[in-house]
Formats: sequence, structure tokens, C-alpha cells
Amino acid sequence: MDGFASLFSAFGLASAAGFNAYVPLLTVGLVARYTDLIRLAEPFDVLTQPWVLGAIAVLAVVDFIADKIPAVDTVWHGVGAMVSPVAGAVLFASQQNVLSDMHPAIAAIAGLVVAGGFHGSRAAARPISTAATGGVANPVLSLVEDVLSGLLSLLAVFLPFIAFGVAGLVAVLLIVAVARARRVWMERRTRPG
Repeated sequence: MDGFASLFSAFGLASAAGFNAYVPLLTVGLVARYTDLIRLAEPFDVLTQPWVLGAIAVLAVVDFIADKIPAVDTVWHGVGAMVSPVAGAVLFASQQNVLSDMHPAIAAIAGLVVAGGFHGSRAAARPISTAATGGVANPVLSLVEDVLSGLLSLLAVFLPFIAFGVAGLVAVLLIVAVARARRVWMERRTRPG
């Protein structure tokens, strides 16, 4: 990938990590292991090791299940608040051509901010969803997040320019949706009896 494609791929992967930390890590590891589309420099090439891929796959399954169970999903989001930004930092910095033009620390910070921002939006939406639906919509919302993470991961690898655009659109939609939901929730709270 050339520099711009790697940069857009890095943004797409970090965005995907904000929704589900394990899906983009698994995607990058598998694609790098079995194709020539991605070449991971050291130390990121550890993502291609079978034992690492296995561990990430197990964590992905645990995440998929835990995020669908009421109360457990709240605890799991607390874990995700730390894991998602770290995964975003690793994914952003792992894109080889980004590293040639950007200091690795800057790349890692960019990935941390992008993934953390998407995870923060996701985390802000959950209490609103819980309050509005009694938690009934949370498993559906979690499934949408998983699918979005998978879609962004695949786009970031195969169509990075589109991934960047989709991530930007999703960011705008999240900001608008969270702001609107908070406003509606606050209006309901302040209405008399």
C-alpha cells in the first residue's frame, strides 16, 4: 500500500477497534499471515503467530458473548475502555507505510485517540439505550457494533479509501445520535410528573 492508502487503512482499523478491539486485530493478523496484502514489521508481526491469533479469536468470542449479557456488558465495556484504545494504537502503528512517514509514537497516539473516541461514543450510547429500552436493545446494538467493526476492518484492508470515508460518516452519525439521544433523555427527566 502506498502512504495515503496505509494512512486511510490505519484510520479505518483504529475506528474498527473502537467498536470491537478483537475483530480488526484478528483481521490484520490473518490477512498478514495468509496473503501479501499486508506486511507487518517487527514487533507487529507477532499478530501473525498462530498462538496470538488463537488468543485473539478466543477473546473475540468472549467479547461477542459478554457484550450481549445484561450487567456483564457494563463490566465488559469497562475492560474495553482500556483494550480498544490500545488495539487502535497497535493497529494504527502497524501499517508499514504510515511508519515511514510518521514517528511510531505519533502513529500509536493517533490510533489511541481514534479508537478511544469511537469506544467513548459507543460507551456513551449504552446508558441511553439501557434507560430508553430497559436494556432490551443493548444486545442488538452490540451486534451492530460487531458487524460495523468487521465491515470497517475488511474495508480498511481491501478498500482503505472507502473505510476512511465510512469511518468519518459513522463518527458524524454517532455524534449526532448521541447528542440527540441525550437531549431527548434530559427533556424526559426534566418534565414534571
